[in-house]
Amino acid sequence: MDKVTSRFDRPEIMALASDQEIKEPLLSNSGQGGSLSAARASPLDSANAPVVLDEIARNLEDSRPHVQSDQTRQKRISIFQGLVERVRRTVRGSADDIGWLQRAPDMPPVEDGTDRFTNILEIIRHDVHMLPDSMVYLLVPGLFSNHGPLYFTSTKATFLKMGLTCHIAKIHSEASVETNAREIKEYIEEFHWGSKKRVFLLGHSKGGIDAAAALSLYWPELRDKVAGLALAQSPYGGSPIASDILREGQIGDYFNVRKIMEILIGKLIKGDMQSLEDLTYTKRKEFLKNHQLPKELPVVSFHTEANISPAALATLSRVAQAELPRFAPISMPVVMPLGATLAATAQVLQRRYGEKSDGLVTCRDAEVPGSVVVRPKRKLDHAWMVYSSNKDDPLEADASQVCEALLTLVMEVGLRKNHLCSLRPE
Repeated sequence: MDKVTSRFDRPEIMALASDQEIKEPLLSNSGQGGSLSAARASPLDSANAPVVLDEIARNLEDSRPHVQSDQTRQKRISIFQGLVERVRRTVRGSADDIGWLQRAPDMPPVEDGTDRFTNILEIIRHDVHMLPDSMVYLLVPGLFSNHGPLYFTSTKATFLKMGLTCHIAKIHSEASVETNAREIKEYIEEFHWGSKKRVFLLGHSKGGIDAAAALSLYWPELRDKVAGLALAQSPYGGSPIASDILREGQIGDYFNVRKIMEILIGKLIKGDMQSLEDLTYTKRKEFLKNHQLPKELPVVSFHTEANISPAALATLSRVAQAELPRFAPISMPVVMPLGATLAATAQVLQRRYGEKSDGLVTCRDAEVPGSVVVRPKRKLDHAWMVYSSNKDDPLEADASQVCEALLTLVMEVGLRKNHLCSLRPE
């Protein structure tokens, strides 16, 4: 009995035994089946109870390996599915994200303004300028601009020579989008308060994202202070480079690129990794879901395709000017292989995703929904807009002329929008 009792001390057996009555037909001494009596007893008082409970216990014990086997099998299947998904993400990368703005059903369509831009640029090259001096022109630089002394300087100098009020926003280029958006808002309010002039903004790369965020987040306060926005080579929909660096299962995992960027941005230049994360497709989708540009705002977006020919791999960009004190006033240009690097990354994006890009931003991700889009045929990389190249063609427009043409087009779009608004019935 001790053996039986020890096997049935488990809670599941005792619960089962206490919840049901065990009825066993007992034969009379005569062995006749007709004289049956029902015996009611507690499980341990009944002579046959140990047999029944022993069978139940045996069945429960036999079922345990099957349960464990199923759990192990499910765990292995889950691990395998995780590996398959990781391989899929590695192979696909950003292929499903590039151009998502064009596929989003709730995004307004774009308008092609390339022909009009080309005409304006030709007029400017004949020394005819149309930008009014009754506005303030704010140039917003992109990522790592704090470490490039010549970033936008030629454009600002050209605008000042034309008698225009022009400033370069002194923001921390490696700060988050929302941080820079707040600083740009303060710049706009300061300029408008001091001069009572409205502000045209031109943002390059992440600078365009920062400027757009300022207008999206603070439009009620800035509506009467801003005249329009131009985004040049800005990853408005997101960047495959940033996404592939930071997304799990991509190059950031296999080559420690993510760790290198954390050291570069966070330690060496005292920036915020959020500045790079804000350019990923995930973050851009989250932001644009809640903060789109105002419909009444005149917006022009501009993108280019980098030259990926072998000759482009030898292109150098002038990023600074070094003064030589012993031989003053002689100065030497500081050059870096930015053009060559961007040509190489453009090749990678072309081969992996089949997408045209300027080396950092794909053409489709730079088109802002609802904007007038400029798609020039001229091959220009991502750095050309702010740094001059050692192979600039003197017969072609320079970066300052392109910026002037973009802002002139923004002005025309604004005039057209205002005219259409005046024609609407009350």
